[in-house]
Amino acid sequence: MLGKIILWVSAVVFIAYGIACFFSPGLPAGYAGLVMSNGDAFSEIGAMYGGLQTGFGLFCLIAALKPEHYRSGLLLLVICIGLLAVGRLYSTVTGTGEVGTYTWGAMGYEFATAILAGIALRKA
Repeated sequence: MLGKIILWVSAVVFIAYGIACFFSPGLPAGYAGLVMSNGDAFSEIGAMYGGLQTGFGLFCLIAALKPEHYRSGLLLLVICIGLLAVGRLYSTVTGTGEVGTYTWGAMGYEFATAILAGIALRKA
């Protein structure tokens, strides 16, 4: 049950945020304090925050609905979201300057998601 819940929550979060970022790349850039100075930057933010996150969420949805993809979906969350959290933590600790609530909130969500998915994967 835990695995299905974390897959469904991840599907909703990543699809919703991904679609929002797909149509408005300035949204994640603004949250993270990034400046998009040219078309390449706009395209990159739209692709990574919009396209990739929407696709990631769709795979979580498929994994929640199709038993043959259940374990793969949980493994995807453990590896990708777990390393996203570790990368964010490392960059926060080794970087210069203070980070804001966006970074701490994202990191908390990412660690919680990866840990819960790992627990569910062990039980599966």
